[in-house]
Amino acid sequence: DYELCEEWEHLYPVPREDLISLHREHLLHLLEMGDMEKALQLLQRIEDPGICLAISEQCLDQHLNLAASHFLADYLTAHFYASLTAARRSEIQALCVGSKVLLTLPELSRVNYFHLSSRPLLMLEQLLMNMKVDWAAVAVQTLNQLLAGQDIGFTVEDINNLLSKYAEKALNFPFTLKGKRS
Repeated sequence: DYELCEEWEHLYPVPREDLISLHREHLLHLLEMGDMEKALQLLQRIEDPGICLAISEQCLDQHLNLAASHFLADYLTAHFYASLTAARRSEIQALCVGSKVLLTLPELSRVNYFHLSSRPLLMLEQLLMNMKVDWAAVAVQTLNQLLAGQDIGFTVEDINNLLSKYAEKALNFPFTLKGKRS
């Protein structure tokens, strides 16, 4: 049906909003099916860069699965970096970094942290709070590699401060002094 609609689009004038809606629904369908190759081909077939940008951003805001979010964040960063506002660039880069950190976690536990994929520092804090120290170590290593030259709202120093805070809490033992009684 989507392909038939695309053929009609070439034969008859279609209002811009309807065109965006058509391509957005088609892209969402392909992403839900996990067919990233066809999704990329669809985006490449769209001649108007404004429509392509609108569709990609609208689909990204749908909070799809991890693979789809990562695909769209990468696509937007690669093709529309200059067209995005500074805040949106930072948000998309955070999602891209967060999804890469999420991919380092064991597959069965990713669903528990998926809602934090656009907030990697909070994801790291959640790992520390849940005592997933081994996972947090891998996440820190990944974040340190990915943060080089990217502005996503936090720095390596913020990571170090977070780690110091939780290390301090881990070593905090409440005790009372018992004095000698005569």
